[in-house]
Amino acid sequence: MISILVDRTIRLAFDRLTTLFAAGWGYMLLLVALNLAISMTLRPDGGFTTGSYITEPLTAGNGADREKALRLLAVFANIATGFSIGVAYCRKVLIDANDFFLAFGRRYIKVAIKLMLLMLIGVAFLVPLLIGAALLTMVTGPIGVLALIAAPFIALMLIQRFSLVLPAAAVDDRLTLGDSWRATAGLGLALMTGALVACALAAVGIGLWALVLWIGDALLPTSGWEAQMRSALLPMGVMIIVTWAFSNLHATAYGLVRERFARKVGLTPDDSHRAEALRAVRAAARLGRIEPH
Repeated sequence: MISILVDRTIRLAFDRLTTLFAAGWGYMLLLVALNLAISMTLRPDGGFTTGSYITEPLTAGNGADREKALRLLAVFANIATGFSIGVAYCRKVLIDANDFFLAFGRRYIKVAIKLMLLMLIGVAFLVPLLIGAALLTMVTGPIGVLALIAAPFIALMLIQRFSLVLPAAAVDDRLTLGDSWRATAGLGLALMTGALVACALAAVGIGLWALVLWIGDALLPTSGWEAQMRSALLPMGVMIIVTWAFSNLHATAYGLVRERFARKVGLTPDDSHRAEALRAVRAAARLGRIEPH
């Protein structure tokens, strides 16, 4: 199961890379414009010492509160535009939708609400796990340390089991959190592994993007509009790369539990049948009906 999910996620990510740009180019341009506007507003007289407003140390003084507010606005604007790219991409991959390049409506609001809900659920899982592990560390020492290390991975696995509501909402499927939890029975470890692979893909992509911008610094002037564009391109690229990595994971996982979408993400009938069989066996094993193999 792990190999199926990871293999298809990686293949989908690179096979449909052009689809990401075809579906989300309008939001990408908006992302550049938003970051450029904020970058120009925050630019200090001497320019950015780190190359981008998003990585620049906060300044002290009267303008500190304004700078914090603008950076917070930048974070929310990037996330909102990023998930819009993800929605457009999933719709193109799963149902071959041809939406307006800056489409927005109730569908996007639903995805945003579910994304925020998943973040809250993730915190609700992680905080008790960390507290429990910390208390266990005080009593048992090494075992508690292992529990402390394992806590984020357990929380990641649990939150991924609810994450199918995101691609479902993108294609107007009324999948609930409970439906997602039940549909991913037996897929917890695979989804956690897939999420770690998506994080690794995003990390490599962000590193390569930072390298490209660093090379650009060596070739282009470090002041003027070139510096402003470089400042805006860093957070824009990071958001697109993270969206790309996790959209492919969620689309693939959704295809595993919604057979009619399996072919869209490159899953063969054998992959789908094997995934369904494994889920059924593991779900039955947890209920004590049969012994898992």
